[in-house]
Amino acid sequence: MSLSPAFLDELRARTSLSTLIGRTVKVQKAGREYKACCPFHNEKTPSFTINDEKGFYHCFGCGAHGDAIRWMTDQRGLPFMEAVKELAQTAGMEVPAPDPRAAKRQEQARGLHDVMTAAQGFFEEQLGGIEGAEARAYLQKRGMSAATVKSFGFGFSPDGRGRLKTALKDLGESLLIEVGLLIDPDGAEPDGDKSKKRDSYDRFRGRLMLPIRDIRGRVIAFGGRILGAGEPKYLNSPDTPLFDKGRTLYNIDRASPASRQAGRIIVVEGYMDVIALAQAGFAEAVAPLGTALTEHQIERLWKMADVPILCFDGDSAGQKAAIRAATRALPLLRPGMSLAFATLPGGQDPDDLIRAEGPAAMEAVLGAAEPLVDRLWKYEQAAAPLDTPEQKAALKQRLSAITDAIGHPDVRAHYVHAFRERYDALFFARPAFGGQARQQRGGGARPGWQRDRKGNWKPPIPPAGNEARAIGASGMEQRLLRAVLASLLRYPEQIALHREMLSGLRIGDAALAELLNVMIAASFGKETVESDGLLTILGQGEVYNMAKGMLRADTFTFTPHGSKADSDRVQRDLDEAIRVMAQGPELEAALAEATRRASDDLNEDSFAEQQRVRQLKLDHDRRLAELAQTEDIV
Repeated sequence: MSLSPAFLDELRARTSLSTLIGRTVKVQKAGREYKACCPFHNEKTPSFTINDEKGFYHCFGCGAHGDAIRWMTDQRGLPFMEAVKELAQTAGMEVPAPDPRAAKRQEQARGLHDVMTAAQGFFEEQLGGIEGAEARAYLQKRGMSAATVKSFGFGFSPDGRGRLKTALKDLGESLLIEVGLLIDPDGAEPDGDKSKKRDSYDRFRGRLMLPIRDIRGRVIAFGGRILGAGEPKYLNSPDTPLFDKGRTLYNIDRASPASRQAGRIIVVEGYMDVIALAQAGFAEAVAPLGTALTEHQIERLWKMADVPILCFDGDSAGQKAAIRAATRALPLLRPGMSLAFATLPGGQDPDDLIRAEGPAAMEAVLGAAEPLVDRLWKYEQAAAPLDTPEQKAALKQRLSAITDAIGHPDVRAHYVHAFRERYDALFFARPAFGGQARQQRGGGARPGWQRDRKGNWKPPIPPAGNEARAIGASGMEQRLLRAVLASLLRYPEQIALHREMLSGLRIGDAALAELLNVMIAASFGKETVESDGLLTILGQGEVYNMAKGMLRADTFTFTPHGSKADSDRVQRDLDEAIRVMAQGPELEAALAEATRRASDDLNEDSFAEQQRVRQLKLDHDRRLAELAQTEDIV
C-alpha cells in the first residue's frame, strides 16, 4: 500500500517524539530539546538528543538518526506499515485503505482483536479467582514472580465446556469460533442436517493460559498448559485470520526491542523457557510455537540479529530440533546471515540451569555458542562410524548434500572449502604426504593413480561415457584456466589446499592438463612445493616453456605481481575460480538433460526445471566472464 507524503507528514506532526521515546528510554529536558543515553549503543554519558520541533532524534556517539517512524522500525523492530498503523492509532488518525475490500478486512481484524482482548481479560480474571488456585500454585512452584505473571499476562481457563462461551456471548459465537476460542464440531460439515447441529464448546479447559502477541503487542492467539494429567501437555490456538503459527514467534513484541539493546536474539524451545530467561534478565528470547523453525521465522529472526543463537535442550530431541533448524536455514544463508548453536547441559532446560547455577551459567552457555558450520560438521561426523573407506565416502557424500542445499554461491564455496579442510585433516593428516612417511607406507601409491615414464604420479583417466565435456572449450574458460594455473605456479602451497577440486577437472588442452597433473602429483610428494621445483620436474619442452611464461610479470593471474599476497584471499579467489570452471560442463550436461525431459514429458514441472537450470547456466556464464576479465583480483 502506498501512503501519501502528506499523510506521513501529518502523522509525524501529531506524534510527540520525546513522549514516544520516553515510553522505553529515560529522557531529560535540555533547553529546547531532550537528551538521553542512546538506546542503540552502550554509553554512560548522554549523547542522544530529541528535537520535538524538527521531529527527529540524533545520537552524536553512534550516528543513529531518524523520525518517529524510524524509531518504531529500528528500536521496536516493527515493519514499516505496522509502525505507521500503531502511530496512527495513538494519533487518532485512520490509515488510508487501498480499496474497499482491504478496508473491510481491516474492520474485521479490529473485531477479532477485540474478541481476543476480551478473552485475555476473562482468563486473567479467572486466574485470580477461586478456581485459579491450582494454577497459581503451579506458577509459585515454578518460581514465577508476581511481576512476571502480570507482565506475560498469565491466565486460567476453567474446566468447563461453556465458561468462556457464556462469558463472551455478547461478542457473537461466530467470532469466537473464527479466532479459535470455540470448537465447532460441525465446522467440517456445513451442509449437514441442521436439526442435528451440535453445540460449540470452549477449546481451552482447565489450563494455565498464556497470550501469544504479534509484533505490535496485540493478542492474536493463546497457548494453554494442562494442569495435572492430560494430553496434550501444551495446546495452541489453531491458525486463524490473526494467527499463523509458522510466521509467529512467541514474545517477539518484547524481544525485538530488547535484541537491539543486547545485540543478539536467543531462540529457545517453548514459552516457559522464554519466561524463565526473561525473569533472569535475558529479555531477548523468543520461541517457535510447537513446530520446527520455519523459513519465515528464520527470516524474521535475521531482522533482529545477523546470527540468532539457537539454545535448545541438551537431550536428543532438543539436538534434533537444532539440526532441523540448521537444515531449514541452508537455502536461505547469505553473506553475514547465519545461525549459532548453544547447547545446554544434558537433561536441563534454561529454567533448570538458571535455578541451579544462576544467570552467569546461562550467559556462559550462550557465550560458547558454535557457528552453523561447526554444528553441521560435528553432527555429520558423529552420525555414523568412520572405520571403512565406504563409511568415509558416505561422510563426504553427506557433507556434499549440505553444501548443495546452500543457495548463495559465495557462502556455498566457503562451506565446501571448510568441509574439505576438515575432511582432509581427519583422514589425510599432513605427515602422510611427506616423503619419509610415504616410504614407510610402501612407496606412496594412491588408489586409481599411475606413474608415467618419468616416475611422476598421474590422476586416473575418467571412464568413457556420457561425462560432461572437457574444460577449456571456450575462450573465457581457457583464459580463466590459465590464470588459475599461473596463480598456482606463483603460490604452489595453494595446490594441496585445492587438490580435491583440481583433481576433478577434465581439461581439454593436453599441455595444460599435463601441467596440472604435475602440480597435483608434486603436492603429494613434498611437505612444501616451490615454483622452481615445479619447473625442474617439468624439465625442458613445451609444458616447461608454457609454465615459465606464466611466471612473467605480464601474465594474467589471480595474485599480484612482485609482492606476497594475503594467503586467505588467494585461497578464496582460487576456490571460486576453480568451482566456476568445474560447474560449466556440469551445468551444460544438466541443461541438456533438462531440455530432453521437457521435450519428452511436455509438462509444466519439466519446463520449469529446464528454465531453472537455464538460469543457473546464464548466471554461471556471467560470473565466468567477470572472472576471466578481472586482473589482479587479490
